[in-house]
Amino acid sequence: MRLLVLGGTGFVGRHIVQGALDRGDDVTLFNRGRTAPALFRAAQLLVGDRTGDLRALRDGGPWDAAIDVTGYRPEQVAASSQLLAARVEHLTFISTISVYDDLSRPGVDEDAPLAPLTGTGGWADYGALKALCEQAVQEATSVAPIRALIVRPGIVAGPHDPTNRFSAWVERVARGGRMLAPGAPDRPVQLIDARDLAAFVLDMTAAQATGTFNAVGAQLTWGEMLEACLTAAGTELVWVADERLVAAGLGDDDLPLWIAADDADNAGFMRIAGARARAAGLRHRPLAHTARDVRAALRPDDQLGLDPALEARLVA
Repeated sequence: MRLLVLGGTGFVGRHIVQGALDRGDDVTLFNRGRTAPALFRAAQLLVGDRTGDLRALRDGGPWDAAIDVTGYRPEQVAASSQLLAARVEHLTFISTISVYDDLSRPGVDEDAPLAPLTGTGGWADYGALKALCEQAVQEATSVAPIRALIVRPGIVAGPHDPTNRFSAWVERVARGGRMLAPGAPDRPVQLIDARDLAAFVLDMTAAQATGTFNAVGAQLTWGEMLEACLTAAGTELVWVADERLVAAGLGDDDLPLWIAADDADNAGFMRIAGARARAAGLRHRPLAHTARDVRAALRPDDQLGLDPALEARLVA
């Protein structure tokens, strides 16, 4: 498959490109050439900027398919999608479950209402902007003989994750000792390995599949997630109630993935419906395997997550 990837050297895009190269695909990247430009020497690099310089896309190709990993502004996605509509047979857009308007209940599926744009287009409108990007893809492909696929990932974990949301817990478990575990062990959590996401995206792209799919992880609990990170004796999980964590002024920046029990607006965020993607072939590796590979990718001096002194006071 002659594959074009918009982006491709960050996190999810990096795993998509590696997966495509491993399959023997002929891969072209389109990006600014700033983030790890020499990462994939087997791929062709087209240097450009989707904020305005799309000349390399206009002059390149054609390709069998394109995967857009870096679309965040609808006007930019519209411009690239309209251009690619005449140069590819299939276009996959990587969106997010944040597009949904109401995440207060579990089981939100692909047909749920999407978030409207309510602000000025800043970070608070991230989900609404992604929804408008989806709309731009659909509009661009509706007037050309090209097939479109929308993939909405949930929380993504794996090696090279710049957010460290899961990596912080892997690193903390490895340090051992009495460790703060937030809330309660039966609290839901949902993670998808970036490599499983990449495999699903590539399979669906190669098949020229259409439609919209929630690419989310299997339903787990916090207890199961932290147990998956344990590799040796010496770490004692101390479950600290939400009330104490809130009173200490802690939030998601301090305790990644934690959603307090009284956060009604996000009560369903870790319980998104993923049956449609699983029926289409999405498969999940054991989370312990993800934790193992994340641990191997950590640097020796990495210390992520909660300040150790504050943690010690909370678990004392």
